[in-house]
Parts: sequence; C-alpha cells; structure tokens
Amino acid sequence: MKRYERHADAIAQLIHSGALRPGDRVPSVREASRTRGISPSTVFEAYYLLEAQGLIHARPRSGYYVSARLPGTAEVRPAEPQPSQPAATSTGVAISDLVFEVLGLARDRDLVPLGSAFPGLELFPLERLARCLGSGMRKLDPWTIVQSLPPGDERLRQQIALRYGVHGMAVDVEEIIITNGAMEALNLCLEAVTQPGDVVVVESPTFYAALQALERLNLQALEIATHPRDGIDLAALAQALERQTPRQPIKACWLMPSFQNPLGSLMPEDKKRELVALLARHGVPLIEDDVYGELHFGPQRPPPAKAFDTEGLVMHCSSFSKSLAPGYRVGWVAAGRFATAVQRLKLMTTLSAATPSQQALSEYLAQGGYDRHLRQLRRSLAEQQAMALAAVAQHFPPGTRVSRPEGGYFLWVELPPEVNALELHRLALQQGISLAPGQIFSADQRFAHCVRINYGHPAQGRLEPALRTVGQLAKSLATAATESPALPKNYQNNS
Repeated sequence: MKRYERHADAIAQLIHSGALRPGDRVPSVREASRTRGISPSTVFEAYYLLEAQGLIHARPRSGYYVSARLPGTAEVRPAEPQPSQPAATSTGVAISDLVFEVLGLARDRDLVPLGSAFPGLELFPLERLARCLGSGMRKLDPWTIVQSLPPGDERLRQQIALRYGVHGMAVDVEEIIITNGAMEALNLCLEAVTQPGDVVVVESPTFYAALQALERLNLQALEIATHPRDGIDLAALAQALERQTPRQPIKACWLMPSFQNPLGSLMPEDKKRELVALLARHGVPLIEDDVYGELHFGPQRPPPAKAFDTEGLVMHCSSFSKSLAPGYRVGWVAAGRFATAVQRLKLMTTLSAATPSQQALSEYLAQGGYDRHLRQLRRSLAEQQAMALAAVAQHFPPGTRVSRPEGGYFLWVELPPEVNALELHRLALQQGISLAPGQIFSADQRFAHCVRINYGHPAQGRLEPALRTVGQLAKSLATAATESPALPKNYQNNS
C-alpha cells in the first residue's frame, strides 16, 4: 500500500468509526503533513482519493470536510450480481426494435433519467466551451475546413496524443482519427476488420449500441461470460478462441475493459495485459470502447488495454462526450495497424467531424483546466453513487444484488427473478422515471430481471426519491408474483 493510500485509509477509518462525523473538518494539508511526517503532495493525493470515494469534499478557501452519508450506507450492502452465463455459440442479432421501443418511450425531458446513457449537463463547463466554440467560429475559413478532413484537426489530435503521453502511453499522432463521437469510431473499426456473417466477441451483458452495430452489419455475436467486478472471463474467451473453426473464425472483439456499460466492471491491469497477449496470439483485433476511462474514482486513470499493445491490434476508441462536452459529438480512435483503413472508411461515409466542435475542444484543452474539471466531475459522480447504493439497499426488494463500480455512472441491479424488467420500466415511466431494462443488453434478450441505473444526474435532488419509487414498484411486482396462485397444468384461457 502506498503512503497516500495508508493516510487515506486512516482518515476513512476515523469516518467509518464515527470519530469524524458528517460536517466535521478534516485536518488541513499542512497539519496532516506535519503530524504524519508526510509531504503535502502525499496528503493531497490521499484527500483526492477520499473525495473520489465520496467520503470528504472540499469547500473553497476553507478546507476538506466529511461528506454527509445516508442512513444505512455502512450497515446494508447488497451482494453483487452473479456473473453471466451466456450460450457458448454465436447468434444473429435482432435487438434494434426493442431498443427503439425502450428509448422512444423515454424521451420526455421531464422524466427522471435513470435509464439515460448520458450524465447530467450541469456537471460540465458548457459556458467555457461555448466561448471556445464562438472563438473558433470567428476564425473559421475554407482552409480550416480542409484541414479538418480525415484524420481530423491536427491541433486536436496533438492534444489527444499529449493526453496519452500524460498517462504513460506513446501514441503516434498519425494513428489518431477524429470521428463523430465514439460510436462512429467503434463502427468504423468494426467495419474495417469484418465482413457480413463474421463472428464478433462481446461481453455479456453488453452495451446495446454494440449489438445494434452487429445487427446493422449482419454479424454474429458471441457473448462471453463477464464478471460485474473485473470484466470478461479470460478463460471462457480463451476456450472460444480455441473452438473457432476456419469456416467461422472470430474476426474481432468489441470490449469495454474500463467501467463497462452496463456492469461498471473494471478489468485489473494484469488481466488487460493478459487479454491483449491472448488476442495477439490468435491475431484477433480488439476494438476497445474506453469512453468512461477518465471517470475513475481512484487517484489514477486505469490504463486501457491499448497500453499493452505491441502489435497494433488494439483500436482504442474514446470521446469527450462523457467527460467534457456532451452533444459536441467529437470522438476519436487510435487505430494501430488499421489506421489507414479506418481513415478511408471515415472519408467515404461521413467525410469529417464538425470543424467548429474540433476547434472548440482543441482550444479548451490548450487553455488548461481539463484535469481540474475531471476531479470535480469524479467527485460529484462518486457522491451520487454513494447515494444511489444507499437508496437501493434501503428501498429495493430483498434479494436484490447491485454492482459497485470504481468509476463511470452506472449501476447494474439484479432484481429477484420474479420481477420483469420491461414491466418495471413501463410502470416507472407512469411515475415519471425512465429505466434501462436488462433485455436490451443481450442478443437473446436475457437479463429479464435486471436494470441499468444511471446515477449521473444530480439536478434537483431527484435521484433518491426516484430510486425509492422504483424500489417500491419492484417490491409490488415481486409480491404480486409470489402471491399469484399457480395455474393447473390443464388450464385454458377461454376469455
């Protein structure tokens, strides 16, 4: 354990024991440095860690204070969901109709967006971004538009390459291609390495947009068991790779190793290294969806799988939509050996990402302040997660299981088997609350008693009341199912 982690652990124990109570001031950085014999930077790292865990918060020009905790947070901790057990064979995908139905019913802006895929806009520096956007528009000329054609705005690509460097990764600027959000990057990568009918590995459960991409390209999904804490089962993946045949080989893996949507799982560093080595031995490209990587609650950003790639087989896709600029639709891919193919596909399909958005983000990044914004964002999300976990523990039916992600803004909630997630979703909509039912996260619409919950909308204190309502609805469904008398086997409905 590192020194800052030891100091953070000591403060955390004081909080959990009640020696430091909600609202109490934590020892100042100077005081802690003097009494503990550690450097001020070590104290700051410890306090950043405690902030990310939602235990303390900073007050401007005042110091750090113990955050409020909901009753029951420490005492009641539901078990985590069971690891998935998908079928061992690949299957075609026909999920879009259900996804469109679910998402179409949840477009009312007055809904509490527990089913949304986006965090709350109030968490982002939109006014400053707007100023950068206005500045870029004033400087816009035809040559700027030409410069923004694939691979994209050079200044922005340099800023992205610099971010890789800050995290200890050497990524060539020429490998980076700017796209219309991460979804376009992921789709272009998939198109670059597959043909209709090919098999693609995905996690189980997986993000519904990945399934839609496979459906659009007429690809087969091979779902691999995935643990809610540490990600895809590498033994199961290795077995699938060994079972593949020359007639139907696995042509790509589309995975989210950091804060997976919907589980929130985070693959440990050694498992990411093992994953990359395993795929390299079989020559299988990895399409890495890393849109939540910056939203870690720990002191350091988890390295992506791309960090361990020596063969150019990892296509690392990300965007600013979840961490800085929702709605600007600026993403990118560091495409490795597939950079030329992806760039050509980009040019043939959507030509380029919007020039003003690219310039606005390059200007914002050049001015500095991104990391300060990220610390505030992570702190807000960690506090929201603590509140959401406490509400689930207090209000959801007995037997409920819930994930405990170390980043991002999703919880995966496994309800008692008698609760149908689609029915719960429709009942919640009647109460002004959206949910993401588990059926949309699998090619065969399993996970029928699971829901994904977005805790990333802190506005107006609506999270806890909404979760209380959803919990009551889930309890009513569970009770109704257990109290309904079983029908005789020869029963016929003649109505």
